[in-house]
Amino acid sequence: MATHSQLRRKLNRLVLYRLEAVLAWIFIKSMRLLGPVAASNTGGFIMRTLGPRLPSSARMRRAVARALPELDGPAVERVVRQAWDNLGRTLGEYVHLDHIAARYTDHVELVGAEHLQALADDGRAGIVFTGHFANWEMCGITASRFGLDLTYVFRRPNNPYVAKMLARARAALGGHMVPKGKEAARGLVDAVRAGNHIGLLIDQKLNEGIPVPFLGRDAMTGTLLAELALRYDIPAVPLRVIRLGPARFRVEALPPLRFARSGDMRADAAAVMHQLNDLLGDWVRDDPGQWMWQHRRWPD
Repeated sequence: MATHSQLRRKLNRLVLYRLEAVLAWIFIKSMRLLGPVAASNTGGFIMRTLGPRLPSSARMRRAVARALPELDGPAVERVVRQAWDNLGRTLGEYVHLDHIAARYTDHVELVGAEHLQALADDGRAGIVFTGHFANWEMCGITASRFGLDLTYVFRRPNNPYVAKMLARARAALGGHMVPKGKEAARGLVDAVRAGNHIGLLIDQKLNEGIPVPFLGRDAMTGTLLAELALRYDIPAVPLRVIRLGPARFRVEALPPLRFARSGDMRADAAAVMHQLNDLLGDWVRDDPGQWMWQHRRWPD
């Protein structure tokens, strides 16, 4: 039987979830009324005003200073403020993904379309990958325009009411979602074996991963992309999203990457992820304020 404390925690969680859902509903409805550009501007204003004052910004400042030692104090502060601004804009734009998808060319300038078209036309499985840059959801919208029905990994929110709201917002991305955890690897492998395409965000900390240098410091890095690309000999196309303004982006599809195989899967996978961390590190250095420094990529 459940103890009194367990029942209280369950009740508190139920109340909290409903309160969170009400706040999320108000946010979504308000941002929908504003339109994508105004919602982006509003979200950016809120987060660049409040974000630098939050306790987590102290960790962000340390991370920026360690990763980019050439920056002085004011420059570090600008990066932190820009990172909060970008996150706020992304949140504001999130509820307008359907609008952006429907009016794609009004919001997105695409470079390298031929690489996505080739991936769609080669009759075999493939990988599209990126990191948390600008509004990374533009990658899914872009891929869907080429008939790339991507399978994604997602972290299901603990709050079931909020999870339903996010699922509705993400519907514009198309594709299939598999929950993060034990089911994720199985779902992605099944997609590849079926000749389908998968989409991966590869800049997140994964405790079960391996230490790979990222911006000069070891970061626990997942190797799933490398293992799938090597085991099934499939191409991986990098997609980079660059924010040009409120609800305006450039998406750059780079030539597909193929990776050398020596027969030592562990060593080869580590080499692949080293190469990809270097690529994403270059993107961060190009415009550090567009990357999501809020994520705990390194141990403090």
